[in-house]
This record gives sequence, structure tokens and C-alpha cells, in this order.
Amino acid sequence: MTEGADRPRGVIVSALRRVPLTLSLVAVLLVVGVATGGLWASFEQNGLFASVAYGLPALEAGRWWTPITGTFFVAHPILYPVVITSFVGLAVLEYRRGSRAAAGYFGVGQLFGIFATALFLWLASLLPWSWAQEQATVLDVGPSAGTMAGLAAAAGLMKAPWRVRAWFLLLGFTLVMLLFVGTLADLEHAFAVLLVLAVDRSLRARRTTVREQRLIAFALTLLILAVELLTLLVPTDGPFGATGAFQGPFIDAAIDGVVIGLLAVGLRRGRRWAWIAALVLAIVNFLTGTSLFVLATVFDPAELAAQIGEFNVTLAQSVLWLMLVVYLVVVRRAFRARRKSTIGDAVVPSADEVRSALRDNGGGTLSWMATWEDNTYFRSTSGAIVAYQRRAGVAIALADPIGSPTARASAVGEFIRVAEDAGLVPCFFSASEETHRAVPAGWRSIVVADDTIVDLPGLEFTGKRWNSVRTAINRADREQMTFRLTRLVDESWGINQQLRAISEAWVGDKGLPEMGFTLGTLTQAEDPEVRVALAVSPAGDVDGFLSWLPVYGDEGRVTGWTLDLMRRREGGFGPVMEYLIGSSAREFSREGAQVMSLSGAPLAHEYPPDAGSIALLSDWLAGVLEPVYGFKSLHRFKEKFHPRYETMYLLFRDEGDLGRIGAGLTRAFLPEATLRQFAEAGLDLVKEK
Repeated sequence: MTEGADRPRGVIVSALRRVPLTLSLVAVLLVVGVATGGLWASFEQNGLFASVAYGLPALEAGRWWTPITGTFFVAHPILYPVVITSFVGLAVLEYRRGSRAAAGYFGVGQLFGIFATALFLWLASLLPWSWAQEQATVLDVGPSAGTMAGLAAAAGLMKAPWRVRAWFLLLGFTLVMLLFVGTLADLEHAFAVLLVLAVDRSLRARRTTVREQRLIAFALTLLILAVELLTLLVPTDGPFGATGAFQGPFIDAAIDGVVIGLLAVGLRRGRRWAWIAALVLAIVNFLTGTSLFVLATVFDPAELAAQIGEFNVTLAQSVLWLMLVVYLVVVRRAFRARRKSTIGDAVVPSADEVRSALRDNGGGTLSWMATWEDNTYFRSTSGAIVAYQRRAGVAIALADPIGSPTARASAVGEFIRVAEDAGLVPCFFSASEETHRAVPAGWRSIVVADDTIVDLPGLEFTGKRWNSVRTAINRADREQMTFRLTRLVDESWGINQQLRAISEAWVGDKGLPEMGFTLGTLTQAEDPEVRVALAVSPAGDVDGFLSWLPVYGDEGRVTGWTLDLMRRREGGFGPVMEYLIGSSAREFSREGAQVMSLSGAPLAHEYPPDAGSIALLSDWLAGVLEPVYGFKSLHRFKEKFHPRYETMYLLFRDEGDLGRIGAGLTRAFLPEATLRQFAEAGLDLVKEK
């Protein structure tokens, strides 16, 4: 067995050693199951059941030991996998907080669930409530109240925003089971979960972000829709009575499904109209359920059902609608988004203002890309400007904000807030460490590229490691190649036509359109501030060209240049790219520039094993596009110039956003690509292999 294979086994063994209580409880359950035959036969048919099972009848009969003894039995063999799986939460709790804390939550949760349920049923059975009277006669066994308390405590240990999501998932499951299944165990689970909720106070829905408040409203609405469809197809039984399956008109359910689904989408996006419509619908449904409940107390329920149809489900659903009403009112400020093309209330800056801000304050190596036409701009109250693109419901900020250092830091948080207010998913792509430090605590980061920077002062192509660059320049001199650093607007019509022909041939071979976002085209190269490096043969043919974007320093002058386009003519001078980059570096150094960035090849970064789903997405997209665009080979090529590396990040709120961010980035890089072109690119990938 290799060392790599032993490592996962060692991690598992170490984790198991930290959960002795959980393992002991599971072992006791299995041993008791074997000893009593409960693992292969229903324990409810065993004569021992009445002596060890807990419930109101057992306590009234004086069997005080049953809350303890009943914990270690399982009612039916089919329930063993479910019960053992439910110990996962307790295991997490014990791993994080120790055996003593886990024992406390499990023991107190189990006993409280049993005794609180017995007290509740003793009081409720005094009323003319058939469900309570029936449950007051039932006995039960199993540790499920304790394990539910363990799950609730484990949910409280999760990081934001997953803590709130886990809590609402657990509460939703508990409530639905109680309302529509309504067994004694469901009531015990509810009391155990509510105890942990009250003691831990780890659910603070009002303190969550605007995004989370909208997501919870979205989830609540979908929960109501799922319950409505489920109760139409499956018989239910609960505190409000039993119903049969396939009762009620399907057309009503279909209409409700469409309406509720549209409202759910609107709530997720924070739309004001969706909040108003959902609130009205929830109030109407709650009042309907309340009216039916009042009528059921005045008239005979059987006669009432004969007159107006089955209404037990409506009563149960009215509880869910009431929850939605209360929640929508509490978080009403989260639903102010209106559909518009820009975010924020300030006047949108123009591209000329962005250029002026770059000259005044300087920027990073990708900052000039903010001036490209596909970008939209947000101006913060501090005056900093954020360039972003709105794609697939995502506000993708490009690199770093533009402005003074203090203004840039505050602009990050402000951009996040206004993007969320507009119902968009905010993220920063190719951001620097400075922006990484400015995002809110708890945000996630993934390295998406390494900016390759060559320091120009004192640069000399001497020594063995510069052989390839020096050889290319010397060969170009022998073959009488001409290097020219120019601007497209200063070049002749003939040169411009050659550049277009080279680019069109390059794009035509790819099967996909030219990429955008952080990759420019000849249109961007026509900017008078962008310089173009040409390699011209003795015959006057352009064998290759580069475009360089200016990098402004804080003194209002250009202190560096960033590589954008790299194109070569088929059959031209072989090492033309080494020649162009090396000659450009020499010229920039003579002019006094400090840095030359060869940019970071997007989708070419190697991710760590724990990078998660964004790494899988990036690797998949890179795999599809590598035979087409050659990002990884481009990254290896840039290593010839021995650059230093600066990290570029994708910054995002949490993993729940990655699906939409992936779709947004795909559209940002390939805004004109069709499904057919993606399919053909995939076919090319197969051919390459």
C-alpha cells in the first residue's frame, strides 16, 4: 500500500477516534437490535415493547424509566439505516465541540422531546382534538429526538451563510413532517429542535445579508409549492386531519404552481412587485385557512367538508403561509430591486471619465481593459469607479476599482451592496490582493490566473536562461526583420489590412468567435493610447504583431505596458513572438517604463485539490477551449521571459453562487458564441485527443 493511499485511511481513523460517544451509541443500538431481534423483526410486536417504550401512557402508568430505556430501541428494521444516518449531526458536533457537549445535547434533547411532547398531548387531549387524543395513546421508541437536537446543534456550528440555510432546511423539514405526517416522533423532533434553537440562538435571520434574506424567501415559497403538489398526490395525516391522494382539481394546482413559481423567481431577484404579490397571496391564503378553521369549530367538520370539499390540507398550509407573511414583513427592505441596465443611483461615468480617473490615480496591469466598450460603470460615493459586466444575473467586476487607495477599498463594499440590491450576484474577476483584502469577511476566493510581470529597469538578455529570446532577436537581425513600435492610427491602410487578415485567419481556425472580457480584439487595439509592435519582413509583410495596453502610475504618466493581442502570420518568421516581446521590452526599458506585464492566461491556473466546484468548472472550460485557444501553452510560452508572478483572484460570496458565476463568465468571455459553436469546439477537443 502506498503512502498516498494510507493518508486518507489515516484521516478517517483519526476522525473516528474523535467521536467515541457517537460510535458507542450506534454500537449499543446494533447490539440491542441483535439481542432483541429488532434488526430483522418489528420490535413493536415484541412483548418487551410496552415495558420499555416511552410516551404519555407510559408516564401515566408510572413507568418512569421508559424515556431512557426506549432510547436504545428501534421500532422496525427498515428504520435502522435512517436512525444510524441521523447520528451524522451528533458526530459533527462531537468532532467540533467534544464528547461532553455532544452528550449534553443528545441527552437533554432526547428527554426534553419526550417530556415536552407528553405534557403537550396531556393538555391538548383535554380539547375536542381527535389528533391529539389519538397521539396521547401512542408509545414510541428510538433516539430520534436526541439526534435531531444533534443536527440542530451542528447546524449552529456552520459558517455563514450555510448556518442560516441549514437551519431553515431543518426547520422546514420538521414543520412539514409535523403538519402533514404528524406522528408522535414528529412532535418530539419539533420540540427537540425548538429547544436547541432557543438555547443556542444561532439563527439570526434578520442579521443575514440581503442576498440571504431573498434566498430564504425564495426557499419558503418553493417549500409551499412543493407541499401543495405533494399533498395533491400523496395522502396526508396530521394535526388538522387526514386527506386522500388525488383529491382536488389539478387545474387549480397547475395555476398555483405557475403563479408561485414566478413569485419565487421574483423574490430571489429582490423584485418589489414580487414581494407585494407574494404578500397579498400569502395573506389571502392564510385568511382562507383561518376562516375554514373558524367554520370547523362552529359546524360539524364532516358536513362542512361535504359542502366545500376537503379542507384539512388548506388548514395546514395556512400555517406555512403565515410564516411567509411574517418573514416577508420582517425583511421587507430586502425587496427593493427594480429591473434596469445599471446598478446604483449615481450618474454612470463615461469611458472618458474612466480614462481620466486612470491618469489621475493610476491602476493595475489590467486597468486599461476597464475602458473597453462592453463594460458598464458604477461610481461609488467615494468617487472610485468599478467596471463590470452584467451577465446571466451576475455583476462581474473587472479587476480592481479605479481611484485613490482609500476610495478603492470603500468602493468594493459599496459595489457589493448595490449589486445585491439590484438582485444580482456580485463577484470580482482577476482582482488583486488589495481587493481581496477589501471584500467582506467570509467571502471566498479562488486563484484564476497569475499575472506574469517582467521588471524592466536594468533588463538585459544575457546569460543562459535568456538563450531563446536572444537567439530569436539575433536571427531576426540576420533575416533583416524590422521591429516597429507604433499605433494603428499612424499606420497605413495596407498595414492595417494585413493585421486584419492575420486576425481573421486566426479566428477562422478556432471555430469559436474571438473572446472578450479580459481579451481584446483589433477594435480595442485601435485606441490611440494602445501601442502595437510589428515584425515586418524585408518584403514588407507583417509576420506578427502584439498590442500593448498602457499602465498608468499615480504620477499621471505611463509606467508600464500590458500585453493583449498576440497574432502571427502562417508561414512567417518562426520565433516572431519571442522577437516581438523581447524587442518591446528593450524599447519600453529605454523609455523609462518600470514593468511589462505579459498578462495572466485565463483558465490556465493549476488549482489546489480543495479548490472545489469553480476549479472543476474552470478545468472543464479550459479543456474544451485549450485546443482552440491554447491557454496552457501560452502560459508556458510566457515562462521564457522569467517573470515574477502576482496572484489574480475570483472573489465571490460562497459556493452557492458558483453555478451562476460560471454561466456569467462563459458569456463574458464568449458573448457571441452559439450552442452550435460550443458543440463544434467540443468535437474538436475529441479529435485532438
